[in-house]
Amino acid sequence: MRKTLPFLAAAVLAAVVVIGLTQAGGGTEAPSSGGFDLDAAREKLAGAPGPLAGLHEQSNQLLTGGKDAFEERLRALRGHPVVINKWASWCGPCRAEFPIFQNVATARGREIAFVGVDGKDKRPAATSFLERYPIPFPSYEDPDEDIARSLDVPANYPATVFVDADGKRVFTHQGGYRSEADLTADIERYL
Repeated sequence: MRKTLPFLAAAVLAAVVVIGLTQAGGGTEAPSSGGFDLDAAREKLAGAPGPLAGLHEQSNQLLTGGKDAFEERLRALRGHPVVINKWASWCGPCRAEFPIFQNVATARGREIAFVGVDGKDKRPAATSFLERYPIPFPSYEDPDEDIARSLDVPANYPATVFVDADGKRVFTHQGGYRSEADLTADIERYL
């Protein structure tokens, strides 16, 4: 019995590790978007004011043009509060908070502009990420973080910047949101 005890303990430990890795997906597979329906979100956002409707028409697109194009978009959005989310495909907390942005942007996108900034990323990885986690607003490519620096966004990922209707940056949330209620509370507090 004493000779088989170490083998039995090793077998139990191996089984626990295998079950744990199976349930965790080995840590390499991203969770799904939870069945988010981008077409249904677009329908819900129909009828938004012009500048916001322009964002919805570019839902889930990765836009080029850098800092100049981004700043031009912000100027066009004056009169509307803006929530800017800095994300990257390689960022685990970004994956965790994307469903929150999917839902809140769908619920509030007729009154508030949502814009993404994809930083320090490769276009193929970012495009694949957006296929897996579609969002009802566009994102701007920011591989060298020129846009992020112009907004004084910290280097960590993710980060969310709140800009009031006058175009003034009023708050930056560092790190990922953990719930829709938390993001909504910051929208209510700062915008």
